[in-house]
Amino acid sequence: MTYLAAGVLLEVLILPEQMQQLVDKILARRIVQHVLFWGVIFLLYTQVFFYTGVSFWFGFMRNIVLFPSMIGATYLFTYYQVPKLLQEKKYFQFAISLIGSAYLFLVIARLLTIYVFEPVLGIDQPFADMWAIVLVSPERLIRNYLMSIYLAPTIFFAIKLVKANFEAKQKADELEKEKQLTEINFLKAQIHPHFLFNTLNNLYTLTLQKSDEAPKTVVKLSEMLDYMLYRCNDDKVSITDEIKLINNYIDLEKLRYGDRLNLVYKDSIDRPDTMVSPLIMLSLIENAFKHGVSGAINAPYVFIDLTVAVGTLTLTVENSKAPVEQADPTNYKSGIGFSNVKRQLDLIYPDQYELAIDETLSSYKVELEIRNL
Repeated sequence: MTYLAAGVLLEVLILPEQMQQLVDKILARRIVQHVLFWGVIFLLYTQVFFYTGVSFWFGFMRNIVLFPSMIGATYLFTYYQVPKLLQEKKYFQFAISLIGSAYLFLVIARLLTIYVFEPVLGIDQPFADMWAIVLVSPERLIRNYLMSIYLAPTIFFAIKLVKANFEAKQKADELEKEKQLTEINFLKAQIHPHFLFNTLNNLYTLTLQKSDEAPKTVVKLSEMLDYMLYRCNDDKVSITDEIKLINNYIDLEKLRYGDRLNLVYKDSIDRPDTMVSPLIMLSLIENAFKHGVSGAINAPYVFIDLTVAVGTLTLTVENSKAPVEQADPTNYKSGIGFSNVKRQLDLIYPDQYELAIDETLSSYKVELEIRNL
């Protein structure tokens, strides 16, 4: 019994996957799709005739004689009349083509009825009456055959339209995702040389001072570049890795500014495996050091508070600010930081974040909140 139960369970687990594979194969093969469509239409038509009170054989034979006209009308309408005439705004040619082809398919259906359907079922009609319907009674052709023949083309065209719209939307979504990914990678690429430039400046300052801390700076810089060049290619990284990067950066800034800078960093993380987009927080923190530790500031400070709790990240960065804006002829301080961060947040966390700035004459404060991590 145990083996039997396991076998049944295995079949239950495998069957949906096999069915999905079958559906994928069918959707990938156009001929199979069309054969399935006409098979379903044939069964539905036969079933409809059966429910009207006639025999199954009657319904079956009726479908046989209608199908050539249905198939012809379907493919002519879907693949020629609509795309080549209607969509090209050749309205007159479309109307003439549709009316003429409809009449032709109705006549074909009537002739097959006369020479195939009625003889097989033993229905005997006067020859003159047979041809009278074809030649001088188009209203009878329309009444007897139009709906039966043109229902299938209508269904087929509707399915094709829905499928085309779905594929177009899917393609548009894929292009939009590719565009966003390209833009995100471009924004990250901006950060890499920008950050490297700033850090090399720090290292240059230490070497000028002949500081013993220069080797430590090189090691930390090496670790940070390794992370930024190889780990940051992922869409998301763990908050633990980001905090390590931030700590390395803060250590570099401590080496550069020493006791002159009042630096306070705090973090509180409830889930170390929380995944975040890389480098966004670093850009805001780096901005604080660029703008908040100018030589013109008597008592520079940078306060950083990072919290992750219940799926929400909150980063507060506050820095001192020079009372008078300092000249920046090389555009070093303006950089790409804030606008870059804002664009990344728009792309990666739409409707999930809030970014607030509180600026006074002597301080600059940024608060970032990202929800639903």
